[in-house]
Amino acid sequence: MKLFSVLRPLLEIGLAVFAIVFGLRFITNFFSRASRVHRPTFLRHFYLLFWPLLCLGVGLPFLGSFLYYGTLSTFELVLLTLVAAVVLGFSVPALVLHLQYYALNRETTLVFDAKQNALEVYEGRVRVPLARRDLVRVEWVTCKSNRLFWSNYNYLRLHLSSGHVVVLTSLLTNLQPLAEFLRHTNLVSREEWLCLV
Repeated sequence: MKLFSVLRPLLEIGLAVFAIVFGLRFITNFFSRASRVHRPTFLRHFYLLFWPLLCLGVGLPFLGSFLYYGTLSTFELVLLTLVAAVVLGFSVPALVLHLQYYALNRETTLVFDAKQNALEVYEGRVRVPLARRDLVRVEWVTCKSNRLFWSNYNYLRLHLSSGHVVVLTSLLTNLQPLAEFLRHTNLVSREEWLCLV
């Protein structure tokens, strides 16, 4: 009980800070114009991870019942295994994709404005030389289903004439407008169940 009395105020303070930060970001987005500079941001992480983390948060307390393995009946064990399969089956693929995309694009900055015909990619602080004539092939990989927690995870792979390959993931922004912008290049579209790079 003593641990709970210490953790409760910390959780309340953390939740209050989270609500204030999210509320301020939400309100300021109404008054700001659409940005043309895209990086992995807190709101993008929140948008992509909301449902997988909610599913995991709801299901993890049930998975704690595995600690009482010896006292469970066969029916309870089967039911618990089914809940574990559903919870982990829906949330873990999205978490794996998110971690992979974050590892690829944590230092990437995309500058994109279709109206100004501007497309620039920075890896760290170094600008990647990128023009339409440099694009040998563009791969646009999307998810086959629109109803899964990992459906919003997709990526563009830009093959340059120098041999360099630039991977832009949905962790940066919604890539659909960029794929439409690049439709007159050698664009190859592909659908997969899980968009691992």
